[in-house]
Amino acid sequence: MDSKKMMRENGVRCVEKDALIYVAGHRGLVGSALVRCLISYSYVNIITRTSKEIDLRCQPAVDNFFKEHRPEYIFLAAAKVGGIAANSRYPAEFIYDNIMIESNIIHAAHRYGTKKLLFLGSSCIYPKFAPQPLQEECLLTGALEPTNQWYAIAKIAGIKLCQAYRRQYGDNYVAVMPTNLYGINDNFDLDNSHVLPALLRKFHEAAMQESPEVVVWGTGIPRREFLHVDDLAEACLFLMNHYNDGDIINIGTGSDITIRELAALIAKVTGYQGKIIYDDRWPDGTPVKRLDVSKINALGWQAKIELRKGIEETYQWFKAR
Repeated sequence: MDSKKMMRENGVRCVEKDALIYVAGHRGLVGSALVRCLISYSYVNIITRTSKEIDLRCQPAVDNFFKEHRPEYIFLAAAKVGGIAANSRYPAEFIYDNIMIESNIIHAAHRYGTKKLLFLGSSCIYPKFAPQPLQEECLLTGALEPTNQWYAIAKIAGIKLCQAYRRQYGDNYVAVMPTNLYGINDNFDLDNSHVLPALLRKFHEAAMQESPEVVVWGTGIPRREFLHVDDLAEACLFLMNHYNDGDIINIGTGSDITIRELAALIAKVTGYQGKIIYDDRWPDGTPVKRLDVSKINALGWQAKIELRKGIEETYQWFKAR
C-alpha cells in the first residue's frame, strides 16, 4: 500500500522535519540508533540530555525540562537494562529506576502537550511459556520469566501508563515491543550485558589469547531472535509516522536461532577455533522467544539486516574501540 494513503487511512500525520523531537536515553544502544536514524532522514531539531544533565528518576527535574522545552514528539528509550546476571544482582534498581523514568516522562508529556510519544517495551515481558511465536495479545496471560521479572514488571507498568493516558485523556502514546537487540553502542560488559554482546567480547578475548576453550552460560538450547538496533530505529520512526493505535506492536525479524548456533556463529566471526563449553549451572531463561511480526509487516515494515552481517559490523565497531 502507498505510504501516504496508509497514513491517511490510519489518521496519522508524518512528523514534521523541523518538529522538536526528544530522544530520552540517547547515549544507549537504542537511543543512539534513533538519533542516527533521525539525522539520516533530515530531522533537524533533536533534543537530548545526558543522565548528568537531568536525572530522569527525579520528577521536578523532568518537569522543569519539559516546561522549558516542550518537545512535540518523544522516543522514550531511557531505561536501566541488562542480562540475567544484572537482573539478579540489582532487582531494586531494575524495578525502581525504570518505573520512575517512564512515569516522569509520560506524565510530563501529558502535562506539556506532547503530540506523540513512543515507548520502548521489550519482548522479555511476555509470559515465560506463552505460545510461539509471541503475539501481542499474549501479554499478561501467564507467569513472567523469574530471571528478569523486576525489569518486566516495570516495562509492563510503562505500557499500561501509555494506555491509561490514552484512554483517560486521549494522549497519542504508542508502545512497541522489540525483540533482543544488538549493534553499535551496545554494552559489552561480561557481567551485566545481554547474551550477544557478552559472547562477542568473550570469544574476541579468547581468540586474542588463544584460549583452548570458552565457557557459555546455560545449556545453549534456548532459542532467541536478534534484531540489529539500526533496524529497530527504522521501525520506530516508521511507527511514529504510520501507527496510531493504543495496542502494543511487536518489532523483530520473525526468525530465531539457538544459543549454541549463535555461539558457533560468533566464533566464526571472531576467528576463535577452540572448544565451546556449556555451563548448565546457569539458568537458561525463557526456552523460546520469537515474536509474531505479522502486524508490523502488514503495515509495510520488515527487518533488513541479516544476522551474520550485523554481527560482523558490530564486531568491527567493537574492535575499533
